[in-house]
Amino acid sequence: MAEKKVWFITGAGRGMGVDIAQAALAAGHSVVATGRNADRVEKAIGAHDELLAVALDITSTEAAQAAAATAVERFGRIDVLVNNAGNFYAGYFENVSPEQFRAQMETNFFGPLNVTRAVLPVMRRQRRGQVITITSTAGLIGQEFCAAYAASKFALEGWMESLRFDLEPYGISTMAVEPGFFRTELLVEGSSTIWPELEIEDYAERTAQTIEAWKSMNGQQGGDPKKLARALVTLSDSETLPLRFVAGADAISGVEQNLAVISGQIDANRGLSESLSYDS
Repeated sequence: MAEKKVWFITGAGRGMGVDIAQAALAAGHSVVATGRNADRVEKAIGAHDELLAVALDITSTEAAQAAAATAVERFGRIDVLVNNAGNFYAGYFENVSPEQFRAQMETNFFGPLNVTRAVLPVMRRQRRGQVITITSTAGLIGQEFCAAYAASKFALEGWMESLRFDLEPYGISTMAVEPGFFRTELLVEGSSTIWPELEIEDYAERTAQTIEAWKSMNGQQGGDPKKLARALVTLSDSETLPLRFVAGADAISGVEQNLAVISGQIDANRGLSESLSYDS
């Protein structure tokens, strides 16, 4: 059996966060599960002796620090941080208001930064730990109707890829997880998904059609979130985290196709690009 760890999971009141918490508990670990409402978190996961539900708004630095302190007070350490909380501001760029775009970045990008800043001092003192951040295939591949969401996830990818260099000397490893379409609550209207505020005639028909298409997908996604949760626990327990975990057959296919396009573009422009090198 793997060594018992203390997991700290954000966004654990619904969706994927619930599945990850339940998988970690089933594997014999302790779990600090956070969400905006602690009672809702505990109800969603189910009472357990090794579960501590904590209220946390990830956009608040003070709340993140308080939640980390509460976790250490109860369990004495934090071994695995899972940055899972997030939402989806859908829409074409011009239809997404500046306020919505900032709100998207505040939750999906700065939120994980807040929580990670609060947890890293604990992990550095321990000289060990894991930072796992759920991004998306939209963090590797730009997609229609996802300008704000993809921007927030691309930002997470760059942060995580660079963060590993900061943390490796202290025994802390990192992994970005890029799920494809899983049956989570991301597409639940008014909860995780927020439609664009601005109306522009040129985009009106496409917006209406795309919203209906997104709505019809909810609950029909191919990926099983419980299987993904168990896979994350397996990877964590292996003690050797990959830099990235592209999760789901659709995600792998999409990333492979995108890499092929990028490779072709590099080949097509190789001569011109190499000519830009400094000549001594």
